[in-house]
Amino acid sequence: MTISMYQASVPRLINILKNLDKILDKTQEHIEAKKIDAACIIDFRLFPDMFSMVRQVQIACDTAQGVVARLAGVEIPSHDDSERSIKELKQRIAVSITFIEGFTPEQIDGTEDKPIVTKRRDKETHYKGMQFLLGHAIPNVYFHVTTTYNMLRHNGVEIGKRDYLGTP
Repeated sequence: MTISMYQASVPRLINILKNLDKILDKTQEHIEAKKIDAACIIDFRLFPDMFSMVRQVQIACDTAQGVVARLAGVEIPSHDDSERSIKELKQRIAVSITFIEGFTPEQIDGTEDKPIVTKRRDKETHYKGMQFLLGHAIPNVYFHVTTTYNMLRHNGVEIGKRDYLGTP
């Protein structure tokens, strides 16, 4: 049995974003129980040159939406990156999940060799669809979710491996 581009992308991205959403539920519970200023968690960085927790969540969402949009050949949604609460981050995740759920296998399957070009500042990177999905986008989403998880664990949020993995 082979796995399709759709199966390798849409369900996996939805799953990890739902897990992130549940982790943020536990984060909100932690903030309330410990009477912590939410900004201390949202703005937390593991190191000064790293993005904050809020930015990690935003990038995970943007990357997840961007991969399916690029594969399907539709416009990538744009967000204003103004989230300042756990509730707003959860809304961002919900919007991302809804967007990704809107894709069908017919839109994604068969894109293994589709040329994908990403631009970051003045650098262009060229991929084929499969290479982009498995070698860049999926690892990037998981990197930012993992970094968020690590930031939250560092700040005492009681989450564990089961929260990260969820029920795939």
